[in-house]
Amino acid sequence: MAHERVLHRRPEDMWLLGGVLLLAITGLVMVMSASLQIAETKLGSPFYFFSRHLVYLLLAATAGVLTYLLVPVVMLERLRMLALIGAVLILMAVLVPGIGREVNGSQRWISLPGFNIQASEPAKLGYLIWLAGYINNQRDALQQRWQTFLIPLGVLGFLALLLLAEPDFGAAVVLGIATMGMLFMAGVPMLRFLSVALTVVLAAAAVALLQPYRVARLMSFLDPWADQFGGGYQLTQSLIAFGRGHIDGVGLGNSVQKLFYLPEAHTDFVFAVTAEEFGLIGTVLLISLFILVCARIFQLAFRLLDKQQLFSGQLVLGIALVFASQAFVNMGVNMGLLPTKGLTLPLVSYGGSSLLVMSVMIALVLKIGTEAAAHVPARRRERR
Repeated sequence: MAHERVLHRRPEDMWLLGGVLLLAITGLVMVMSASLQIAETKLGSPFYFFSRHLVYLLLAATAGVLTYLLVPVVMLERLRMLALIGAVLILMAVLVPGIGREVNGSQRWISLPGFNIQASEPAKLGYLIWLAGYINNQRDALQQRWQTFLIPLGVLGFLALLLLAEPDFGAAVVLGIATMGMLFMAGVPMLRFLSVALTVVLAAAAVALLQPYRVARLMSFLDPWADQFGGGYQLTQSLIAFGRGHIDGVGLGNSVQKLFYLPEAHTDFVFAVTAEEFGLIGTVLLISLFILVCARIFQLAFRLLDKQQLFSGQLVLGIALVFASQAFVNMGVNMGLLPTKGLTLPLVSYGGSSLLVMSVMIALVLKIGTEAAAHVPARRRERR
């Protein structure tokens, strides 16, 4: 069996694995740099966030290794309905008083002893597994019947409502992008796809504009300096960090903006701290790492889809879209290209849930790629 052969093989794509490891190491260093002062002042321990992030990183690495070694891809397809049910249940549970924990006005976390789970992170993976299985089973009907096409959009809409109730608009946007990309690659007729995509975009815009705080974010994004001590505070401080970085930065640990000027410096705005301390050179290198990782995942997805391995290909494509869109949105927010969203920078920002789930996702990509490579020699022998 391919799964048994994979147990004795190193990951096929070492470029992807190397890029992921470099991003994780970069994240560990930058979380330490961005959080030392605030951790010492507020918690009395300068290495509080660093030590927790290191533990999260070790747990994430363990989860990734176990996923690679022990989780057969074929089992994921069989359990796709359970994965969707799990995604729905965890998003519903976080809204229950006493289970969900509210932080900064958003109820996105489930408290466990010594650990908080951000509900949207495992929900993303559960939904991607279900959607990949659905596309695989309905490959022909998706191209012929409206009803088959609208079912995943209905599921997405329900999950989006749960996410907006937290509220977590950023996660809903990321899931929407992944869904549209996966359905597009499934061969849905262009006119049908564009009509629904336009409806989804208009609905998302309406949701954003109907909430006063989102309107305020949009206005501050368009002109942050008009209210630099109010709605535009985060963005102006982030832009100052980029400006101070110049070409080669102020040096590791020498950021001024992280010293109580830039909110959430070790989470949502760790990219801005990186830009300040390492300048344009460091920023370009970090972006290049993300491009490398995204390119390798997309290449595998397209290769699998070309071979008609729809479940594996669609799952890898969904992971690529989530990873790429989340990184793009986070960087765009930091650079003032997009309105503020509470999305972490994958593998770099502080956060245990994001690290764990992203590690499992990457492990699945590596596993699928290695299994696909393990099938090649056997097929070649058959041709001979």
